[in-house]
Amino acid sequence: MFKENSTILNAIFNDICDVILPKSIVIPHHQTNKMTDQTKQPVRYSRWYFGGLASAGAACFTHPLDLLKVMLQTQQEGKVSAVQLTINIVKNQGVKSLYNGISASFLRQMTYSMTRFGIYEVAKQSIPGDPDFLTKVGIAGLAGAAGGFVGTPADMVNVRMQNDIKLPPEKRRNYKHAFDGLWRVYKDEGVTRLWSGASTATGRAIFMTIGQLSFYDQVKKILIDSPYFEDNSLTHFVSSLTAGAVATTLTQPLDVLKTRAMNAKPGEFKSQWELIRYTARLGPMGFFKGYIPAFVRLAPHTILLFLFLEQLRINFGYIKE
Repeated sequence: MFKENSTILNAIFNDICDVILPKSIVIPHHQTNKMTDQTKQPVRYSRWYFGGLASAGAACFTHPLDLLKVMLQTQQEGKVSAVQLTINIVKNQGVKSLYNGISASFLRQMTYSMTRFGIYEVAKQSIPGDPDFLTKVGIAGLAGAAGGFVGTPADMVNVRMQNDIKLPPEKRRNYKHAFDGLWRVYKDEGVTRLWSGASTATGRAIFMTIGQLSFYDQVKKILIDSPYFEDNSLTHFVSSLTAGAVATTLTQPLDVLKTRAMNAKPGEFKSQWELIRYTARLGPMGFFKGYIPAFVRLAPHTILLFLFLEQLRINFGYIKE
């Protein structure tokens, strides 16, 4: 009796569906949107230089946070908080001082970020299909190493220009702009000084690129494969926020060592081990000095970077033949 009634109800339901939705298949709304997007819009791919442009655009908004991070990392005694430091800078030197070294920041993004994004995108797109996560991690690590080495000179000048405002006037380097800083370092300290801190900068760049690029791609893929997300700005936001958190945690110790090495006087640290021992005097948390401003700076930077990058890809990317 139950089976007969169930068969009758199913027949009635199917008849109603045929009247309302003739010759159609009932598909959840989010899946219909995904199928429509995939059939109507061809997949576009990023060009190799999009990462540098997107990073430079993000730096316009996040440079003051980067400046605060550098100043907190270079103080040996952690007495001044980020809020107090910001108030002191604005009160004594004006709001414009928060953008001190912006030219070096642009140069850094157009060398460091453009190199790592360019290598990552070209290598990833040369592999048929969608590479697995470990392959993306390997590509990101190699791309980060190249970008970190190429971007070290601009990064060094960026650190020095940002740190200048907390020094007494007689001790400031007073670089006019990024290229003036590069020339003066080369002229006064030698060409090898331009790559001071290159080892820690390269190590940091490896973990930064892994945390940002490979984790962003992986989280984005997981979200889009789920029934709740599509390839839109919300997915890009969640993916980039996650990537920013991972990248900050992976890179903070190396970032502290890199900043101290670049800001040090010639001969102040004879070896990398001496620099590590000097930082370790503050205890384990000495390697995470400036973590909060680093995350507060890196999270918005990563979010803006990938939002800009995705818009460049969608509007100006290319379609594979």
